[in-house]
Amino acid sequence: MADPRIVSAAPLEDEAQFEVGLRPRRLADFTGQTKLKENLAIAIAAAKQRGEAMDHVLLYGPPGLGKTTLAAIIAEELGVEFEQTAGPILQKKLDLTGVLSNIRERQVFFIDEIHRLLPDVEEMLYSAIEDFRVDILVGAGPGARTHSLSIPRFTAIGATTRQGLVSAPLRGRFGLVLRLNHYGVDELKQIVKRSARLLSVDVDDEGGAEIARRSRGTPRIANRLLRRVRDYAQVRADGRVTRETAETALDLLEVDRFGLDEIDQKIMLTVLKNYSGGPVGLNTIGASIGEEPETIEEVYEPYLIQLGFLHRTPRGRVATESAFDYFKVQRKLRIGDQPGLL
Repeated sequence: MADPRIVSAAPLEDEAQFEVGLRPRRLADFTGQTKLKENLAIAIAAAKQRGEAMDHVLLYGPPGLGKTTLAAIIAEELGVEFEQTAGPILQKKLDLTGVLSNIRERQVFFIDEIHRLLPDVEEMLYSAIEDFRVDILVGAGPGARTHSLSIPRFTAIGATTRQGLVSAPLRGRFGLVLRLNHYGVDELKQIVKRSARLLSVDVDDEGGAEIARRSRGTPRIANRLLRRVRDYAQVRADGRVTRETAETALDLLEVDRFGLDEIDQKIMLTVLKNYSGGPVGLNTIGASIGEEPETIEEVYEPYLIQLGFLHRTPRGRVATESAFDYFKVQRKLRIGDQPGLL
């Protein structure tokens, strides 16, 4: 059975150092997301011309699309320091106070998984990113008093895979709210070829395209599959990644030709077999496969829609003819359906 982590967009423990070496450092080197890059380029240029901190940015979208990479690129383009943390790490107000008290002028402060900030920490962040001050409680009991600490103007960048879980007051304090979308095959092929050059791996166009097709529209998965195919080519082939080599290696890893994992297939087979292609509600799908509806909607469904296997309708989710053909499921006539007349 295939390792489900291979086609999961979640980062693995042993990938951090590997990913850092492959990440682009400039906006011009970042592949895809054309409109988003244009908006960022304008904001960065305007901030540099004025000599001010850039406006706060909220990046959202499925995991593995480059939110952390873009945050580091913004700091690099602005020529300022980059400070990184994550929502689950900031457990107390004191944790955030410690970070903010060391913020420097125009610095970029990146918070990953910002939707997981605790409410009291989030409230402290409001005044920091809007008024550039931190309120600290000094003392305890009747003699306690609040001391307001001014901090330099900085750029806060938040990243989330669950935009719906970011509270409206927090979301409203970001001047730029930008979505990252899944990548096309051509864009992913460029990413694979670039990563191959950095890893000194010989990948031809068809080999790169085959890896790109099975990468679920996600650069992180593309780089992960490239590593696995590189290992196969080195041990079982001549070291060169061709289409045949990539196909054999990825088939051996049981990576579907569209990169669909076990949950994707469960979702589609539930809609196709149990509900004759739909329409079926998201909560019903979630209950059928034992997965949270929010996870299905934000993590799995966008890619299935992009592939043309699933449609969102006011009545629920509906499978397409392409899905019936790909999963080899015979469409059943339901009550009320009329067979065609001969």
